[in-house]
This record gives sequence, structure tokens and C-alpha cells, in this order.
Amino acid sequence: MNCIIIDDEEMARAIIAQFITNYSDINIANQFSNALQAIKYLNQNDVDLIFLDIHMPDFTGFDFIQTIKNPPKIILVTSDKNFAIEAFEYECIVDYLVKPITEDRFQKAIQKANAYQFNSSSLEKAVVAEDNVKEFYVNIDRRLIKIEMASVNIVEAKGDYIHIKTEGKNYIVHSTLKKIEDKLPKDLFLKVHRSFIINTKKIIDIEDNSVLIAKDVIPVSRANRPELMKRLNLL
Repeated sequence: MNCIIIDDEEMARAIIAQFITNYSDINIANQFSNALQAIKYLNQNDVDLIFLDIHMPDFTGFDFIQTIKNPPKIILVTSDKNFAIEAFEYECIVDYLVKPITEDRFQKAIQKANAYQFNSSSLEKAVVAEDNVKEFYVNIDRRLIKIEMASVNIVEAKGDYIHIKTEGKNYIVHSTLKKIEDKLPKDLFLKVHRSFIINTKKIIDIEDNSVLIAKDVIPVSRANRPELMKRLNLL
């Protein structure tokens, strides 16, 4: 995996580069002290991952993201916590590291980056739910809330929002059903209706065209019923 580092601080670039030496599958293709130099490089070279500072003179990290076409995976590296909410509005951003970076936190960021793969024909991002990806984060009241995937019972679309029901708490998030469907492991979750995704491991009962999960009766569309039946361990 080829990566580049974009940060106006030489020491920050050196620290990231040192951390990367622990990963034999990651190659530093180049380093840049400003985003404009990096844009020129990307016009002629492909990379898989970018470590990107937000605060840089003249051209910020967000300016950079909005300028390049089909951005690769990006890990933001910054000393400012205040941009976390804005950062996760960009689908190319896989993690947000706050300086000073610890080695353990850097490792988690690399794991998240490895959990993404790109379709080489369209360069559209698809999230691959691997065994080490057990949670996702949602923006609620300017906070990033971690939700364990295994705890999710149902995800319901409600207009411009989705309603995430877990074993212990419910969350309403401004997002789309499609966006969260891409982040959920396909072996655990199934879209059974245009408005519902369910955790198939939480099914209590199935009757006609509906399933019971906890206390919720969820409709199952005729088109999605065959796939649901395939998932069941029938005697």
C-alpha cells in the first residue's frame, strides 16, 4: 500500500514515517510540507492512503480533499479536536488522529484503513467488514458515539434520518440507510425491506412476511424474503 504524508511540520512527518516502519505492507511514496505540492504529485501518481494535516498555511487539509478527484483513503492528523464532526462528513476519511499520536492509536488507524477497499473500475469506496472491525461511530449532538455492531438489532430509515436500535439504547442519526448498510458486515446484517436492516442473529420469530426482533415486528418484502430464508439454519 503506497502512502504519502502531507504536513507542514517536519517533526510531525518524521513521527508518522517512523510509525510506518512497523508495517511492511505500507510504503511511503513521498512526503510534502504543503497540500499544493501533493496535488501536483497526485495528478501523475496513484496512492492508496494519505496522512493529512488539517492546519497548513494557505491551503488546509479540507481544501485539499475538496480539490482532488476520487480521493484515496485519508487519515487526518491534527492537533485540533474541534474538526472531528466535520471530518466524518467526508467518506474518504477513515480516521482522525489527534497529536501527539501514540503508537497504539496509530495502529488502530491503520486497521481501519485496511478495512477499506476500492473498486478499481469506478474508484467508488466500499467498506469491507473484516473480523477486526467490530464497531462504527455516529455523530450525535456534536459527539462521536461508538456503537458495537453486534449490539445493533435494527436500523430503520425515517426520512432524512436513520433510527438505530441496539440492545441497550436507541440513536437517531442524520444519514441514509444505504450509507450505514455499506458499513455493516454482510454476514450479520440484511436489508429485508426498503426501510429496514436487521441483525439476522437477533431474530426471535418469523411469521408470514415479518420477523420479530426484541419487541419490534419488522416487515420483510417479497423480494428480500428468499435471501433471508437462505440465512436461516433450518432443520
